[in-house]
Amino acid sequence: MKKDSRIYIAGHRGLVGSAVQRALTAQGYTNLLTRTRVELDLLNTTAVNDFFATEMPEYVFLAAAKVGGILANNNYPADFVRDNLIIQTNIIEASRVNHVDRLLFLGSSCIYPKFAPQPMPESCLLTGPLEPTNRPYALAKIAGIEMCWSYNRQYKTKYLAAMPTNLYGPNDNFDLANSHVLPALIRKTAEAIKSSANEVIVWGTGTPRRELLYSDDLAEACLFLMNLDDTRYNSLLNEDTPPLVNIGTGEDVTIRELARIVAQVLGFNGQLVFDTTKPDGTPRKLMDVSRLHDLGWHHTTSLEQGIRITWEAVRSQLLDHVPSS
Repeated sequence: MKKDSRIYIAGHRGLVGSAVQRALTAQGYTNLLTRTRVELDLLNTTAVNDFFATEMPEYVFLAAAKVGGILANNNYPADFVRDNLIIQTNIIEASRVNHVDRLLFLGSSCIYPKFAPQPMPESCLLTGPLEPTNRPYALAKIAGIEMCWSYNRQYKTKYLAAMPTNLYGPNDNFDLANSHVLPALIRKTAEAIKSSANEVIVWGTGTPRRELLYSDDLAEACLFLMNLDDTRYNSLLNEDTPPLVNIGTGEDVTIRELARIVAQVLGFNGQLVFDTTKPDGTPRKLMDVSRLHDLGWHHTTSLEQGIRITWEAVRSQLLDHVPSS
């Protein structure tokens, strides 16, 4: 990508998109295309087509998606599969019609089977049943990977799919009804601090293991991939395998360990209580990131450091908005 290339960031207000925008701006890219949901409804095919025809982006980061945790996925399965299929279909097709040079489709580690080998290589896609609690979302993302692969074969496009591990950062969703595990733990712990409670309730047994990647590290990996020279980039676009790259740290912790780190960073000295009546989700989700490491990229932010940065960014917001006892 040149510094003045026309670069569209779909979903620039979300956790991933905002991090990508920060990284592009920090690296001197000056021609960034962004639209809010009010300005451009990505579920509206005509509006998306008009936007692409007018703005003619050269590169696209497809970070827009309907996302949420276990509770949201359980309560709104139809919304998750429908909205994500429509959004990615609209953008991928508009990218083809308007001759986008490279597109990076952002997915999730939940595309892999519930009992996939650990760590999970890209090759284990579609080798077993998915985790039921997020199957609709996962299937939509798998369809997006297949679209990139199919478009590359039929139309000779250069669309790449990147599957991040569990992400977190300052622009995360801290709503307990819809958030993922780490922002939920930060929110619950902040509420306990504000209300002087002596315990934090954690869903499940605490035994599942999760790999977590700081959002700005993900953004750096996305820019790294989009800026690969043609030889290395094209090596990821083979006809016989999905154009798929895992992005993660290659390290994981248990939910119990994660809750303890959050408590330590936030300064909570109470008790962690595990509600075993609530679902655990997938037992383990560790990514095999050897493909990305072989290309030359590694994460740089430790888990404790990333949680600390995130907490400093949202501390006043969360403490001001949680109820007092």
